Amino acid sequence: MQLKQLLADDDAVSPVIGVILMVAITVILAAVIGSFVLNLGQGVQQTAPQASFEFDYNTTNGASNVTITHQSGDSITASQLNTTGANWADSTPTWNKSYTTVTAGNSITKEAKNAFNGQTIRVVWSSQNGETSATLSQSKAPGGA
Repeated sequence: MQLKQLLADDDAVSPVIGVILMVAITVILAAVIGSFVLNLGQGVQQTAPQASFEFDYNTTNGASNVTITHQSGDSITASQLNTTGANWADSTPTWNKSYTTVTAGNSITKEAKNAFNGQTIRVVWSSQNGETSATLSQSKAPGGA
């Protein structure tokens, strides 16, 4: 056996490495192009903010209202906040009417058309494109069984 020729013969190494590299590059390019075409990366940055809200209910002379105060957490664009759970007297998004950005200490008062009857009042965040939403905080209104 010719040991010198065996050690000097490395012709098969370069083509194998070349093929492996070309396959890897093709797979990576296909994945990147596929994600752009299928628009898979769009919702990645649409995460819900972390925030805490306090609910203070007041029912006097037949009028029921709730004051919702942003206690702590992330600042939130007011147009992305909505308050649900009751038939509100004012259908305008009050957060957006009062603030552009809701930060700790900001509060709104929402008046219900009818007396509270144990409804669950929620502060709901929606992403800018409207594809995702999350309940940031909720509270059970007084009344009901």
